[in-house]
Amino acid sequence: MPRDYLKKATLHSRSDSSETRKIVRAILDDIEAGGDKAALDYAAKFDKYEGEILLTPEAIAAATAQVPEKLRRDIAFAHANVRKFAEAQKSTVADFEVEVVPGLIAGQKSIPVHAAGCYVPGGRYSHIASAIMTVTTAKVAGCQSITACSPPRPGVGVAPAIIYAAHICGADHILAMGGVQGVAAMTFGLFGLPKANILVGPGNQFVAEAKRMLFGRVGIDMIAGPTDSLILADAGADPMIVATDLVGQAEHGYNSPVWLVTDDRALAEEVMRLVPLLIDDLPEVNRDNAAAAWRDYAEVIVCADREEMAATSDAYAPEHLTVQAADLDWWLGRLTCYGSLFLGEETTVAFGDKASGTNHVLPTSGAAHYTGGLSVHKYMKIVTWQRATREGAKPVAEATARISRLEGMEGHARTADIRLRKYFPGENFDLSAEG
Repeated sequence: MPRDYLKKATLHSRSDSSETRKIVRAILDDIEAGGDKAALDYAAKFDKYEGEILLTPEAIAAATAQVPEKLRRDIAFAHANVRKFAEAQKSTVADFEVEVVPGLIAGQKSIPVHAAGCYVPGGRYSHIASAIMTVTTAKVAGCQSITACSPPRPGVGVAPAIIYAAHICGADHILAMGGVQGVAAMTFGLFGLPKANILVGPGNQFVAEAKRMLFGRVGIDMIAGPTDSLILADAGADPMIVATDLVGQAEHGYNSPVWLVTDDRALAEEVMRLVPLLIDDLPEVNRDNAAAAWRDYAEVIVCADREEMAATSDAYAPEHLTVQAADLDWWLGRLTCYGSLFLGEETTVAFGDKASGTNHVLPTSGAAHYTGGLSVHKYMKIVTWQRATREGAKPVAEATARISRLEGMEGHARTADIRLRKYFPGENFDLSAEG
């Protein structure tokens, strides 16, 4: 049977606009031309903050003293898990060399980028976990300079817990600056910072657009849109847990889609009954976002069977994908498009968002069709090398000369010719493009 939409989105998220692009372009141009002073002017305008920009060790120590011991232990726990997972990821990339043909050896080498810029949101919520996720992976990768940048609160500065998390996770510099001006400061190497080679971390539409515009002169993790989540659930799922998980992700923002895909209509209807009740029970600051996201962007889809459920999920390519259904190994083997996968009721997206070890900087807006999330590998360049004996170079040079001439690239061909003449004087080679 065709998919049955019990609830369909009335709006669809957009991650950028022409007005956003115009604003961001002007700010980036101003700051590149005006340097530190221009960045400070924008910080005063948008952050409404004129305090210390690059935090001193004394400022970091003072912030640390404000973080309760229990929260410090929680941050340390999350940091240890993220570090352990990142170290395991790093071990999957090995340097190697292989003799391609006798006498010609080629190899792979992984090299961390020198300077990483980690953006840590600090607006509506203090994203402590983003500091842990971005800085820890950069440190494990081996980056020599790591800057954590976070928006300060007017008259207060960066949230102490963010400062503490960034510091213990390995940040070499902590910048009290938000938005486009913060991204620009890391990219252009303002305030004595090294120029970032890569920018990572989530942010609002202005931060996302700045990263888009700067991509090329710096690397980026991805261009993030509104966060999204999908739950696959069968008749055995607990509707209260399913509903709670949907609401938990909807609170991210008014335009954060959440989707339920199931083969059980009764489950779908019960979840739809529960979600508005759970939203109404949230604190007001969370309630408005969750209500808008559920009203305008959420979908509930009933499928014929689990294969159709899996196909639907792959078509959506969600950032977060939860499976609350029987036979978890089948789902693990079948599903192909997601940022991060949460198998079984015993885990949930919030675990990955905060403390379980996998990274929460993930592809949104269907980007999971072609990429995964932030990992230690994003901070590393996988480069290649080769060397050869003269005998090993011989067949490669012959093939190179002929292919180059067939392509019309005579200069390329002659770089092979000259070696053959030098290494094998007196030998005749057929280096024409034909024959």
